[in-house]
Amino acid sequence: MDWDKLRVFHAVAEAGSFTHAGEALNLSQSAVSRQISALEESLSVPLFHRHARGLILTEQGELLYSTAREVFAKLAMTEGLLTESKDRPKGPLKVTTSIGFGSVWLTPRIREFLELYPEIQLSMVVDDSELDLSMREADVAIRMSPPRQPDLVQRHLMTVRVHLYASPEYLRKHGTPRRPEDLDQHRLIVWGSESRAPVTQINWLLDAGARPGHDRRPILEVNNTYGILRAVQSGLGVASLPDYVTADAPELVRVLPELTGPLVEAYFVYPEELRSSKRINVFRDFLIRKVSEARLS
Repeated sequence: MDWDKLRVFHAVAEAGSFTHAGEALNLSQSAVSRQISALEESLSVPLFHRHARGLILTEQGELLYSTAREVFAKLAMTEGLLTESKDRPKGPLKVTTSIGFGSVWLTPRIREFLELYPEIQLSMVVDDSELDLSMREADVAIRMSPPRQPDLVQRHLMTVRVHLYASPEYLRKHGTPRRPEDLDQHRLIVWGSESRAPVTQINWLLDAGARPGHDRRPILEVNNTYGILRAVQSGLGVASLPDYVTADAPELVRVLPELTGPLVEAYFVYPEELRSSKRINVFRDFLIRKVSEARLS
């Protein structure tokens, strides 16, 4: 199978059009089209359905794309390892984590990391769904549950503790709950879609101290932790928040401090092939140090 044609095929499958693939490869649309046609002819199978709205992979195209994607992911990983300096970590490092941890806690600390390691090109994907590390959708993940894939290295990062918080403005206006049952009378902000929540039992405050037959109706549902934090800071209501989120929001007040939500174990995760990567090792050590400094572990 011709390598140049396979490279063009991979770009077209990723982009979904000859035009966008050509822009990525610095080739004309016609040149890209010719390469794909030649590859289809050599394999004697169609790889794309051509439509006015774009290109759709055929069944045979999907099979080839799955293999090509894996090959290019492995090559990108190898390239990163080969280009690392013997003396200083360098090269690209793509990190993924949940929206709450990434947006609120991690990003404010990235400047210090990049000042220590300026030759690392760091990119972050904050998303409450899990990217596939084995397919190199990211190099490293910080996850709020143990990894399910057997070929991933995991390092316990911290135990996440969750409590109830409200703003001083809210408590002045609506009073402070003294018992869990008092939450029945308060405005509660909860996670909006438990099916995509980053942890289990995320809306535990709806049940804490609730009387049988008295369902609590939240005043607001939000589908990420950062949005819940901002709603609490605005004075809207009471919400369950991880302590790593409120560490940088000292104005918030912990209410019903005896109540603690389900503990969550956070892990630093990366593929086995990257075990010797200096970029990953220094980023892991940096995170462990910052977690210890923040007394989150």
